[in-house]
Amino acid sequence: MNTQRNFLIIVLMFISLLLWQIWQNDNKLNLTNKYVTNNNNYLSNNKDHNITIITDTLLLKVNPNNSTIEQAYLLKYPKYLNSHESFKLLNTSSNFTYQLQSSLFSDDNYSKNLIQQLKFCNKKITYILKNNQKELIIPFIYKSNNNFVYIKTFILKRNSYKINIIDSITNNTNKNIIINVFGQIKQSINNPNQYNSFINSFYRGSSYSTDHENYKKYEFNKINKYKLITNTSHGWIAMSQKYFITAFVIPTIGTNNIYTNKINDNVFIGFKNKININAYDKKNINTTLWIGPKLQSELKLVANNLDLTIDYGWLWFISQPLFKLLNFVTNYTNNWGLSIIITTIIIKIILYPLTKAQYISMAKIRFLQPKISMIRKKFENNKQQQSKEILLLYKKEKVNPFGGCLPVIIQMPIFLALYYVLSGSVELRHANFCFWIHDLSSQDPYYVLPVIMGITMYIIQKLSSNDIEDLIQKKIATVMPIIFTLFFFWFPSGLVLYYIVSNTITIIQQQIIFRSFK
Repeated sequence: MNTQRNFLIIVLMFISLLLWQIWQNDNKLNLTNKYVTNNNNYLSNNKDHNITIITDTLLLKVNPNNSTIEQAYLLKYPKYLNSHESFKLLNTSSNFTYQLQSSLFSDDNYSKNLIQQLKFCNKKITYILKNNQKELIIPFIYKSNNNFVYIKTFILKRNSYKINIIDSITNNTNKNIIINVFGQIKQSINNPNQYNSFINSFYRGSSYSTDHENYKKYEFNKINKYKLITNTSHGWIAMSQKYFITAFVIPTIGTNNIYTNKINDNVFIGFKNKININAYDKKNINTTLWIGPKLQSELKLVANNLDLTIDYGWLWFISQPLFKLLNFVTNYTNNWGLSIIITTIIIKIILYPLTKAQYISMAKIRFLQPKISMIRKKFENNKQQQSKEILLLYKKEKVNPFGGCLPVIIQMPIFLALYYVLSGSVELRHANFCFWIHDLSSQDPYYVLPVIMGITMYIIQKLSSNDIEDLIQKKIATVMPIIFTLFFFWFPSGLVLYYIVSNTITIIQQQIIFRSFK
């Protein structure tokens, strides 16, 4: 019995250490970014010659000199809860740069002269998707004395964060030309405005997919030391952070070279594709961009394995099914809070055979306490014989002293995996529940749920520790609910809700099983 309790105490201490680490890292987040207050102000202050593109989901600023997307606002995602300001994903400022660049270059002198002053022309400065339009087509046109024509066309569709890019290159000369089409994502390593640090589950950095690797991270510190060079016929490159991602789905024409680079404080991940265009010939190269949230159902349709960028850390194999279950239930409830409650009940039903065995084992040990106390008194001066006699008693009564450990071990990763789901899934960002809980992915503003959780945990400890004779163990059992309550002050309210429901069901199950032994 002492061995079992010591094991449980070690498990609780391990969980406490993990929770402490998570709390420390979460509270390092710096979310003091400044954004435009509304789209109208943004347009009125647009005094430069950048091209502005507005759909129902995106507001982009594109530099016509090199077709670089310098700024991007996600119009359906506020900066913070109840904010009228849109979340700014791409940015170009003095202290932080995050851009998407796509253009041409050449190593051949003849071809290089054709594109040495690459500057696009547009009919308008502002393009807006109207209510009766399903898509917006924006051509960027470059001509070099009509000998070389380069048209980069952006195609944006309603209710989508995907951008199709068609690079149309016409060679009107009598010579073959060799052109490199490239796309790259540029970002400052140091970000003073957004998510500067995360726990391991919230990865900020670059990643890519190739013919031979479905999903590979390439951290900023690795780019600083080693330059990536790999070839592939298809795949994608991406920059990822909590909730949001930018990605290039690379062309499927010929062989693409994926690379990384670092210049000063900026890191790059990109691709380049060498195209040979015959005299008086024309070629079209198709590329796809994604600038937006990590929507699991949509990313996997944009490109194979792109949904793997929704990184749940080392517990992904539990987190992914949990999210799918939550999402399935939400399709019927339209409330993520209710879905968490229903999902918790489903999990408890699935685990009931194990938890029943746990409670039966605990109940049997509880009713053996008088005999165990007699053995301890009888062999008070012989600890070895005392342990031997207790084990013989367990064997005689067919009681497994470790029978209650397995459910605890199983529920620990489920608990942590659900933390990753609630904290890292953009679908739960600002998800409303009821009353004062308007964001299940953030902490309870009034700490009501953590206190309720602490009360339910205290009741469970009381019901489970009636047979504890050691004073130190009793004190630990009393203090643990307080420690957990304090940790849960800063945890997502959805996770606390899960724990409250789980504890309540546990209390009911314990009472039913314990009473059946009386």
